[in-house]
Amino acid sequence: MSYTKIRYTVADGIATITLNRPDKLNSFDREMALETIDALDKAKDDAVVRAVLLTGEGRAFCAGQDLAEAIAPGTKIEDILTTQYNPIVRRLRALPKPVVAAVNGVAAGAGANIAYACDLTLAAESATFIQSFIHIGLIPDSGGTSTLPRLVGMQRAFGQMILAPKVSAKEAEALGMIWKAVPDAELMHDASALAKKLATMPTKAIALTKEALNRAQHTSLDAQLDHENELQSLAGRSHDYNEGVKAFLEKRKPVYTGE
Repeated sequence: MSYTKIRYTVADGIATITLNRPDKLNSFDREMALETIDALDKAKDDAVVRAVLLTGEGRAFCAGQDLAEAIAPGTKIEDILTTQYNPIVRRLRALPKPVVAAVNGVAAGAGANIAYACDLTLAAESATFIQSFIHIGLIPDSGGTSTLPRLVGMQRAFGQMILAPKVSAKEAEALGMIWKAVPDAELMHDASALAKKLATMPTKAIALTKEALNRAQHTSLDAQLDHENELQSLAGRSHDYNEGVKAFLEKRKPVYTGE
């Protein structure tokens, strides 16, 4: 697939996906959503890629859904979720590689919830997050009703969803909604450095850790202990585990291959 609404590049083991509708604050239309899905699949299947960086072009990260498309004759909101947002969020969470979000500006509606679905989210200090769905009589989607309460608790999640305040990047960091707020001028440098670090780490262990965290949200402690045992068995048979132990014993820096 050729891309017109996003940019996709690979360098230093990092696949960078840039939402590229700056004149629309990177709001999603169907074409941009399908291109994002395709890019995530491409990053998953490319053995060279060991981390993904997701960001936006211009002054916004993502303003959510392009409402002009949503109200077009014959368009059903549930179809947009089924074919666009749900596949994106499922891919972000299932991707066996770490995903860093660099939130360069406003993240509203689905844009905010996609940022929360990434593994580590950095935001420019001028960026804001808002659950804007209530302003048009909708409920939060794109996994927001699952993710946000786990990040901030039920009361704060309900307040954000119903009262829809703008949450600054620094406040989002303090509340545990994101990993870190950084000065605007340093966002892409810091996000790229983080992605590069992740791309040199034991990718298989990162993927298995991500799987364990996904499972933990809906299993009992006993079931999770058993699942940890299964995943640790897989990690223990990896090349990177052997390399890590060998490097520790030899008192040198390990060289991980992601296998």
